[in-house]
Amino acid sequence: MFLEERRERILTFLDKNERATVNQLALMFSVSKETIRYDLRVLAQKSLLLRCHGGAQVLRKTLQSDLITPSPDMDIASLLKKIGKKKKRTSLLSNSQTVQGNVCILGSFNVDIVAKVERFPKGGESLMAINSTLGPGGKGANQAMAASNAGAKVHFVCKTGKDQFSQFAYRHLSDSAIHSFTLYQSDEASTGNAVIYVSQQDGENMIAIYPGANKTITESEIIAISEQLKKSDVLLVQLENNFDATFNVMRLANALGVKIILNPAPYSHEILQFIELANIITPNETEASLFSGIEVTDMTSAQNAAREIAHKGVQTVIITLGSNGALLYENSQFQHIPALPAVAVDTTGAGDAFTGALTAAIASGQNLGWAVKYATAFASLAVEREGASNMPTHQQVMHRLSLNADF
Repeated sequence: MFLEERRERILTFLDKNERATVNQLALMFSVSKETIRYDLRVLAQKSLLLRCHGGAQVLRKTLQSDLITPSPDMDIASLLKKIGKKKKRTSLLSNSQTVQGNVCILGSFNVDIVAKVERFPKGGESLMAINSTLGPGGKGANQAMAASNAGAKVHFVCKTGKDQFSQFAYRHLSDSAIHSFTLYQSDEASTGNAVIYVSQQDGENMIAIYPGANKTITESEIIAISEQLKKSDVLLVQLENNFDATFNVMRLANALGVKIILNPAPYSHEILQFIELANIITPNETEASLFSGIEVTDMTSAQNAAREIAHKGVQTVIITLGSNGALLYENSQFQHIPALPAVAVDTTGAGDAFTGALTAAIASGQNLGWAVKYATAFASLAVEREGASNMPTHQQVMHRLSLNADF
């Protein structure tokens, strides 16, 4: 057995069994204890496991408080040459099976400051809020929560400041259904935050985001997650991180043969430089309008916008249309998936719920049409809950789908 193969199997064993002893691993692989100790030491140096007395244990929750020192002989370009192209095999599952798959998400973590108001204020107007809350958010964190609740095995990567909200982020992610995460910290920037108004009239929202540390992810920090990315079926990214980090992780995923889903939010023309790396793009109506130059007001304009976006180099376009469902454009064919009936309480994070659930379904090998239907049902449940990170479960989604057999 080759050295790298043995180390990969050690990680697989730990992932399944949480911990292992040196004696146990030496017998398993028919090598000396000293060889296993060396393997564990190398893997620990790569932050892939945690050494303990007599063995090792799985490392799934990492708070990286110190800056990663770049390797003098390794940058993204060098790593890409070393990797070469790798193809991944996927299998189609029946619609009744539990959604499973490996997903890596590079994204943002924000502290959400949410104020409920009777209506949105006009310019220069002050309104008394009905109430306010402070909680976890960020498109990346919300989508990681959604994909995890939909049954995917998610590794989430984000960055906060070294302030009072860093431990808040760590506790939230540790207590969640997210399988594993890497939480980097910035010495200079503070943890990102978002100020959100939620209207009681219709559950719609207005959001202002300060990205903070989300915009400071380094090339070395992207290189450091290459092992996690290698294990993934799908990479999901948004645009709340710095563009060079997003571009680099997409380049890395492409070299590894990992499918890439891009949620182009908040929209920026910067995505044009790496749009061709994405396999699937998931804009909402506003983002699709900005991206295509065609204002999306109805189904016809949505179809025209989808065509224009596809012409820019992306294979599959899925435009979310709020209460009108979603439009799928693939292989020059359109499919409209209507929304399921829902009593909207809070639409904050509805798009994140959709994208996270879609990613989980695609990672499992589900066909794209079913994945969009599943994500639409998932989002219909999410808007009936308060809070952007308050996501439904896979079982609840399947129950809602069963009640709408004609959907």
